[in-house]
Amino acid sequence: MLFRERCVGCCQAGLLLVLALLAGCASTGPAPVEDRSGRAPRSAAAPARATAPVPDGATHRVARGDTLYGIAFRNGLDYRDLARWNGIDAPYTIRVGEQLRLTDPSRRAATAAPSRPPVPPPTAAKPAPVSPAAPAPAVVAAPAPPPSSSPSAPRPASPPPPASTPAATPPPAPAPVASAPAGAVAWRWPLSGSVLAGYVAGDPARSGVDIAGKAGGQVVAAADGEVVYSGNGLVGYGELVIIKHSPSLLSAYARNGRRLVEERAQVKAGQPIAELASSRPVLHFEIRRNGKPINPLEYLPSR
Repeated sequence: MLFRERCVGCCQAGLLLVLALLAGCASTGPAPVEDRSGRAPRSAAAPARATAPVPDGATHRVARGDTLYGIAFRNGLDYRDLARWNGIDAPYTIRVGEQLRLTDPSRRAATAAPSRPPVPPPTAAKPAPVSPAAPAPAVVAAPAPPPSSSPSAPRPASPPPPASTPAATPPPAPAPVASAPAGAVAWRWPLSGSVLAGYVAGDPARSGVDIAGKAGGQVVAAADGEVVYSGNGLVGYGELVIIKHSPSLLSAYARNGRRLVEERAQVKAGQPIAELASSRPVLHFEIRRNGKPINPLEYLPSR
């Protein structure tokens, strides 16, 4: 009986020792787990990038409703360059399905041409050293003879002074004539409202000014010119009217409710060309020089 009690005590002591060791191992925390799924950790979304310029070799297939002016306006190009690159003459007629180049083909050819290593110039032979020439002998002028002291010797007469020729009177300069610089346009406001958003250089979403108006209010031409686009085929511009005022200057009237003029119409400054929308009566107005947006507030009269 005594031996059995001793064995039970030994077993209990051993069991307590094992439990103590297990508790010590559990206090060290779980083992690290390695992710082998191959997925990258999530990161913050990349910021939106600005619209990139037209890459070399880019083309556009003409769709129904496209015009040369509209394609050039959408891509920030000068319509004259676009016509020249594609061999299109005035009145710039294009056909549905036609493929148009959006970049200068000569620039692409120059970029693709393999560059040749520069050819070193031929080594010129060194000229033989030239010995310095002997100095020329100095020329000594003969002394003038002394003046004659004889009173009978006549004095040489001094030559008469040359007759003075009157200076020619230059013709009077023409009076200055005040003239406007080449390509100047007399601008006026297309809408009599407050400016809600101004122009920001380099921002495609702020390439003009937003002018507030009243629902159904009339939008007028900002200067004399020809309507070269009237449609709604340009994404983001809604009902759009584009007027050409000179070979280099265009104005655009976007996000209208209704257009009042057709393409090739001749308009005068102040003539109604569109009506504002009833849901959001705000006009987006742009001026472009050689296809590039410029700040309209620098050209519109102060008010």
